[in-house]
Amino acid sequence: MKHSEPLLARLDRFQQRALIIGAVGLIACVAGIFIDPSQLFRSWLFGFIVWIALPVGAFGIYMLHNLVGGAWGFLIRRLLSSAIRTLPVMLVLFVPIVVGMLTGDLYEWARPEAASDHILHAKQPYLNEVFWIARTVLYFAIWIGWSMMVFRHVRRLEETGEITQIRKIQNVSAAGLVLLILTMTFAAVDWVMSLEPHWFSTIFGVQMIVAFVLATTCAATLFLIFLADYRPISDVIRPKILHDLGTLMFAFNMLWAYISFSQLLIIYGGNLAEETPWYIHRLHGGWEWIAYSLIALHFATPFLILLSRRNKRNTRILSGVAIWLLVMRAVDTLWVIAPSFHESQLFVHWLDLAALIAIGGVFVWYFLYQVKQRPLLLTNDPRMQAALAHVEEKEPLLMVAEEDLTAEAKAGH
Repeated sequence: MKHSEPLLARLDRFQQRALIIGAVGLIACVAGIFIDPSQLFRSWLFGFIVWIALPVGAFGIYMLHNLVGGAWGFLIRRLLSSAIRTLPVMLVLFVPIVVGMLTGDLYEWARPEAASDHILHAKQPYLNEVFWIARTVLYFAIWIGWSMMVFRHVRRLEETGEITQIRKIQNVSAAGLVLLILTMTFAAVDWVMSLEPHWFSTIFGVQMIVAFVLATTCAATLFLIFLADYRPISDVIRPKILHDLGTLMFAFNMLWAYISFSQLLIIYGGNLAEETPWYIHRLHGGWEWIAYSLIALHFATPFLILLSRRNKRNTRILSGVAIWLLVMRAVDTLWVIAPSFHESQLFVHWLDLAALIAIGGVFVWYFLYQVKQRPLLLTNDPRMQAALAHVEEKEPLLMVAEEDLTAEAKAGH
């Protein structure tokens, strides 16, 4: 059933609301500078990590789809590319974190007293202000520059329809995927793991990458369901495509849980003084209830729901699971970051919410601007036509829930 309001009008309305909400959040954050500047920087880091997951995760899924294909990816490629194009804005939004690092409000290794700590002194060639900023600039330069290269090849494919461009896209994407994994691993260490510089984990970067991809999959699925009321998406979307996206959500959520549990099990079994404090801080003083909620609500509940084939083809259930997982991703990010500053007890500040909506409002506003700049579907990609034709042969119905199909069939008789 098509929505009566034109798509561009709805996007304009959502964009305006996002800007207003973001402005309210920014005003609250400005007030936080005078009320509690240290907490503002910490909350801003939390909000930034939540939202940077979407453009970075989108870049990973975009390049992965260039390599493996599949009808599911062609329907969200424009959404992914629009998210990737927000990276320059996210770089600007990273500036408060740099300020928090320079003032010593965020990172222990950036404070003057770190010179007396022999472990931090040994890590000083890597963990120092100049090199840390240079690495961050390098990460964004690689992500933005490489994405522009991939987009250029994709644009040539759309303009010419030449099959030879596909191989070039795959080659650039394969190299870019390796670069993204490496840079994201280092970024996770620099931005999050170095909050407690005595602690280390060799799997932490991978855990962050999987979490980013999971969040992006949920967001893309949710927005695709929103677009299902409008052409050209309504002409090509099928239950099989939603099923594939639901399966991806299920798989990445499983992988996140597996990596998280593996990290806990290895550190617990090793029982080393430099590793266990990180978990001790997060399993005491009220933080343990957040950990239990992650097990029950981040992993177990979506796992049980997405086991069902019918649920993955039901737009209401699938969108509900996507929203829920996005909320739990924010909770998990808070559980990872906040105990670095509040080890003894559970602590949630109103600036956490303010920073989250401030960065989110700006991100959503610019993302929707990018979505409106280009057609929702690729116009001249021979792979897309073949993939959609394959789906249509096996799933000729438009996207509806299976119980609705059953009701319609009975009504027809």
